[in-house]
Amino acid sequence: MLFEVWAPGAGQVDLLLADERVAMRPAARGPGGGPGTGWWQAEAEAGHGVRYGFSLDGGPVLPDPRSRRQPDGPDGTSAVVEHERFVWREPWTGRGLPGAVLYELHVGTFTDAGTFDAAAGHLGYLAELGITHVQLMPVCPFPGRHGWGYDGVAPWAVHEPYGGPDGLKRFVDAAHGHRLGVVLDVVHNHLGPSGNHLPRFGPYFTERYRTPWGSAVNLDGPGSDEVRAYFTGSALAFLRDYRLDGLRLDAVHELADNRARHFLAELSESVDELAAELDRPLFLIAESDRNDPRTTLPRGANGLGLHAQWNDDFHHALHAALTGESQGYYADFAAAPTTALARTLTGAFFHDGTWSSFRGRHHGAPVDRSTTPAQRFLGYSQTHDQIGNRARGERLGTLLDERQLACAAALVLCGPFTPMLFMGEEWGATTPWQYFTDHQDPRLAQAVRDGRRAEFAAHGWTGDEVPDPQDPATRERSCLRWPEREHNGWLLEWYRRLIAIRHTHLPHGLRLADTAVAHDEEHRWLAMRHGPLTVAVNLHPEKSARVPLGPARHEVLAATHRCPPPDADGTLRLPARSAAVLLRSRTTPGSGHGGPGRHV
Repeated sequence: MLFEVWAPGAGQVDLLLADERVAMRPAARGPGGGPGTGWWQAEAEAGHGVRYGFSLDGGPVLPDPRSRRQPDGPDGTSAVVEHERFVWREPWTGRGLPGAVLYELHVGTFTDAGTFDAAAGHLGYLAELGITHVQLMPVCPFPGRHGWGYDGVAPWAVHEPYGGPDGLKRFVDAAHGHRLGVVLDVVHNHLGPSGNHLPRFGPYFTERYRTPWGSAVNLDGPGSDEVRAYFTGSALAFLRDYRLDGLRLDAVHELADNRARHFLAELSESVDELAAELDRPLFLIAESDRNDPRTTLPRGANGLGLHAQWNDDFHHALHAALTGESQGYYADFAAAPTTALARTLTGAFFHDGTWSSFRGRHHGAPVDRSTTPAQRFLGYSQTHDQIGNRARGERLGTLLDERQLACAAALVLCGPFTPMLFMGEEWGATTPWQYFTDHQDPRLAQAVRDGRRAEFAAHGWTGDEVPDPQDPATRERSCLRWPEREHNGWLLEWYRRLIAIRHTHLPHGLRLADTAVAHDEEHRWLAMRHGPLTVAVNLHPEKSARVPLGPARHEVLAATHRCPPPDADGTLRLPARSAAVLLRSRTTPGSGHGGPGRHV
């Protein structure tokens, strides 16, 4: 087979294959560029599972930067993976983003076992719940056994303790058997601090920019053609070789790129081309802090062409309205939280050129409501970030009561955005989801401990209140307790009912302009009309609300309480901390309709 590696600064490169050393020859043309771009090649007999590595100028054996498998972790030798050996059981024509309900899960804490195979055992439950896509947090290799995955250092490989490449394939195949798509969270903006050997091979990083995690990826300096091809190739390989349906791109605002054509535009074009080649839909979801409409604008409209992005502004407004928290970035949303919620539901961004006190500057730009499909934004009340980056990792299940959780679910699942749940929220899981690591370097482990404590000390937390990321108990506390699901059937049935309503009644392709919201800041109620649905919530902790819905006849599809239909004048009566989802009926006044509506 042909072995290739990009090492433009090396004078000699050797392939170490089992006990054999093979001198590699300069390649006239490498996979990512033209003549003389620093590629080395060698032909050698090797099959599936054979270990190998590269030595630069007589130095130590290093893993392949494009390694598909690291059996002994990031610092070990690589192993050959023949993807065609895997026998797929399920034919798959893909499942696109329109109409999706996503479910974010972390393989290492979704079950106590923390493996792909163990997680696959719950896929039937997710399909029955109404989920359409499972979104896996990063699965590329990182030091130790347990971690969030955002310190991955081998972007073409799969974490061995989870089950390695075949484990991921079995999980995807099982998901497809339940008609579930699979989305993978990938990290292109940095690599982890331990086990990252890329700088030895070439200019993968640059000191001209900095990220919160260190040096930035070199996307626009000398050698950046190959660096861009490296990360694009990794993304395409996961979509193709593992039959994934989409990728979530972590923190794209940290991708510093001053070239005329942004890396993300090149990546989205490559993914669209692969979708055409495979004849199945593929999509990219960005996490972006920029509030920039260009992120999801088509490339032909001078956008980056990504298919969707997370909408943290909606989360912040909803969180502030539910919890009353006003620290940090919640401050602007907490000033008038119901108004902030209405603003994000109709315009996606709260900060669309407005002053951001947290940043100390104006931030964002407005989205064109008249042309932008609402499905381009993901809406959620909880994510790994928003839970895990709290000092103690508390979920909303410990901060709110069931009725408040139900109000949040109604706005997420029957609202304008593509909804996403975080594992366990559908039954109000009370297990925390805390930051945990398993660094093998004692100095790095201590630096992570100290950094985490110092970060939260600035916000008034004492060191004893911040869990030790290196303590195995921190990960164990973060594992879902599945028996807890059986004790909270009311909330679980509420989620199941709302998802079914969404699938049945909300058409795909609705624009942001198709959502209208009425609200009362003082009395803390909000009524959202989206497509044929009306969602009404009363977030007041004590007082009931009279919510005017207008003259149209409404049928109550679901409510947190026994809810009569609106009065003759269109007024809906909502108790404190309650929600109702209604369908605007086509029947004429006086023709009669059902009773008090379904409640859970």
